[in-house]
Amino acid sequence: MTIVLTPYWSAADGVQKLKLEAQPKSLPPQGLLPPAFSPALRSKTSNIEKNIFLSQLKHADVDTFYRLCLANMSEITPLIYTPTIGDACLQYSSNFRRPEGLFISINDKGKIGTILRNWPGNLHIGSRILGLGDLGVNGMPIAIGKLSLYVAGAGIRPSSTLPIALDLGTNNQAFLEDPLYLGLRQKRASQAEYDEFMEEFMTEDEYRVPKTSGPVRGLISPPQDFSTDHAFDYLARFRGRFRTFNDDIQGTGAVVLAGLVSAARLAPLQARDHRILFHGAGSAGVGVAAQLLSFFTLNGLSEQEARDRIWLVDSRGLIYSWTRKPFARNDYSGPPMTDLLDIIRYVKPTALMGLSTIKGAFTEAVIRRMASQTPRPIIFPLSNPVTLSDCTFSEALRASGGSVLFASGSPFPPENFGGRMWEPGQGNNMYIFPGLGLGSILCRASLADSLSSDERASELIYPRIERIRQISGHIAGRVIPKSWRS
Repeated sequence: MTIVLTPYWSAADGVQKLKLEAQPKSLPPQGLLPPAFSPALRSKTSNIEKNIFLSQLKHADVDTFYRLCLANMSEITPLIYTPTIGDACLQYSSNFRRPEGLFISINDKGKIGTILRNWPGNLHIGSRILGLGDLGVNGMPIAIGKLSLYVAGAGIRPSSTLPIALDLGTNNQAFLEDPLYLGLRQKRASQAEYDEFMEEFMTEDEYRVPKTSGPVRGLISPPQDFSTDHAFDYLARFRGRFRTFNDDIQGTGAVVLAGLVSAARLAPLQARDHRILFHGAGSAGVGVAAQLLSFFTLNGLSEQEARDRIWLVDSRGLIYSWTRKPFARNDYSGPPMTDLLDIIRYVKPTALMGLSTIKGAFTEAVIRRMASQTPRPIIFPLSNPVTLSDCTFSEALRASGGSVLFASGSPFPPENFGGRMWEPGQGNNMYIFPGLGLGSILCRASLADSLSSDERASELIYPRIERIRQISGHIAGRVIPKSWRS
């Protein structure tokens, strides 16, 4: 018998105590579950119906829910996370059935400590979710879905997780006028109120939650889904004082870096010969670009030499020095360059990263141009959800003649092309955050080393999702000693 002691905060005594965890449930006696349970899920006609079904199942029997997840990982993951989670967010207020997390609003400022009576969970602020814009409190399914993957992917106890949504108002007029909207019907707080609220939350969070609560404490208290201006500011402000992890910036960057390392091994180029073009310069795009500097510096280049090999494009075109934006180029003085195809001709990238959430931005002409400039073009359409993907796997495969090294943010099915079956890579953050914890940046190369010999032979960019627990264990094993040394 395994005895598990869980730390908790006793508000009455003002101290941390331990409680004995209940023993895990054994399998029900034979005959109490039907021989085949998953057909009930598969009978649903839409992915959002399946998402709701799984949510109800988790509430009714959490053990059966996670058994189903582990037995059908590749089928369940897209239903509880990307791409279905985008629709779950859009329909959250209308589909709401029961509370699954903690809601703290700007009106609670001054009494946040009294609200935080449980351990904090995955922190969500709904400024921008999956490229869907300002969703306000409707972004809560992101926190719920991610925590389900913490449990399924890394074996964290469900009782150790709690989703938290911080509601600071919304500037989405449709929600302000929607009678079903569950959040505050007021415009977003001012910058000063925002800062005061976040300072109070982070301080109370650190005080109220036991420091010995294992990986969950450091892993799932990240301010994320901020707008770009807030995301970098708060990460820089809090990371030296609190255990903080922003999945949009650090998680996405770590996954994409690992994918780039894997793809570069298949491309007949030296690291210094790669040139990376980002289409999309929000918090995720800039965060990924910052992480990809390591691709070059780990191969002997200076940071400036690494920066010289990265270009960013936003809604106004190629970013150059007069904009004063991150990664602005100082080697271009011509007229504004706005057409992506023209920019590709100018930059001659070997890798194209899509984080613009502009559906179809990587046209057939764009992909063909990439394939004409480099023998194995690296094309990562990372925009989520799938309805906003920069291109599909089929489009990239056929337009490149099969030479593309592909990974996307949302899942695509395998394709039969040129007499063989091709499997797409998916640069999903779930490869990182279940086993990541505080060592997110330290483990980025570890994911690239997780491919099996069979996966390498198939030229996969990422491991198959069915091995997520094995991958999480591998990453956690690399993170733990490094986090202790730091």
